[in-house]
Amino acid sequence: MVSPTFYIDRLSPIMRATVYALCAALFFSFMAICIRAASEELHPTVIVFFRNILALLWMVPWLSRAGLGAMRTDRFSLFCVRSLLGLVGMTSGFWAVTLIPISQATALSFSSPIFATIGAALFLGEIVRIRRWSAVIIGFLGAMIVVLGNSKGIAQIGALELGVLLALLNAVIMASNKLVLKSLTRTERPEAIVTYMVLLLTPLSLFPALLFWSWPSLYCLLWLIILALVGTVGHLCMTRAFKSADVTVVLPFDFARLPISALLAFFIFSEIPTFWTVLGGAVIFASTFYIARREAALAQLREK
Repeated sequence: MVSPTFYIDRLSPIMRATVYALCAALFFSFMAICIRAASEELHPTVIVFFRNILALLWMVPWLSRAGLGAMRTDRFSLFCVRSLLGLVGMTSGFWAVTLIPISQATALSFSSPIFATIGAALFLGEIVRIRRWSAVIIGFLGAMIVVLGNSKGIAQIGALELGVLLALLNAVIMASNKLVLKSLTRTERPEAIVTYMVLLLTPLSLFPALLFWSWPSLYCLLWLIILALVGTVGHLCMTRAFKSADVTVVLPFDFARLPISALLAFFIFSEIPTFWTVLGGAVIFASTFYIARREAALAQLREK
């Protein structure tokens, strides 16, 4: 039987990364839909737990074929760091989707590369010159367009502010997580990376879930099963994309999530993105795309 990835893996590295990144954008977009549907019954922390334990079950067939030897690693501490980041990022991201429109949460998540640039300058000592700082400032202004533009005329301003803060926290954690993920893909198998993530996240996510525990109905359980499936496949696709090409190559394709998630939210929840979400998302996209292309150009110069 031919593997679903057989034909994709025969493509050139750039094309392979492109296909995997676009597939990840599709699966992650549908993941937001599943979270919103499940949140009608469950608290976000409970959804996070079910997402991880069910995802672990999805990885059992691979683990049974590959054997425990496939999980052997010398970088367990880095897997633990990624899992802790993942718990905070997943909880804040899931919670944000339940409080603000999906398109708005998606647009704000695109500020992640902006935070990555700031973090690289502050904590890694990287030299960030005027053009990249300009792109960061413009991207921040784009995020403010999304936040302030959508706050006008909103009655439940407290819920809006919490949702926005959670979405921005998720973007910060995503920035850190992508750097850790890229490091892991240099030595570890994509399936092992995803398996370790859900294996460690399942017990970690249980403790906060118990504080808000309730059992899902069969209807809600179906959404949770789909959530675990699309989330797991999405992470596998993103991991393979990072393994095939640099972060700066993969990153721009993540912006496909905005039109995909907006369309899904429109057809399933009749949710229409506001003008400010589209405008701010476009500004963030332009800023982050410039940062990604600038990084790629600098990398090519260093190779020469």
